[in-house]
Amino acid sequence: QVQLVESGGGLVQPGGSLRLTCAVVPASGFIFSIVSMGWYRQVPGKQRELVATVETGRTEEYVGSVKGRFTISRDYGKNTARLEMNKLKPEDTAVYYCHTIIQSAVSSGETYWGKGTQVTVSS
Repeated sequence: QVQLVESGGGLVQPGGSLRLTCAVVPASGFIFSIVSMGWYRQVPGKQRELVATVETGRTEEYVGSVKGRFTISRDYGKNTARLEMNKLKPEDTAVYYCHTIIQSAVSSGETYWGKGTQVTVSS
């Protein structure tokens, strides 16, 4: 009933910055509310891990390894989320996935994923 459209990512040198953006795009006429939006990341051979998330009306949460470097923000009017990534390290290299949980008339909590965008930190 919704699609997640991601943008951003790419190749950056260590210490550099990147911005990821995710938009929740509903099917025509679909009425919903967003419970939370966030970003996960995954490297080959490892489980997908939470990077940052923010529930509607609550404070942001981050995995310890990105605290102080990454900032997640939401535009509630546009149903978008943005992840500002600063002081990037090679270990931040991964495919980053946007994630959202929505509520609607047919579900109290439905999860959606974006297709993923590659972030590579390398000199």
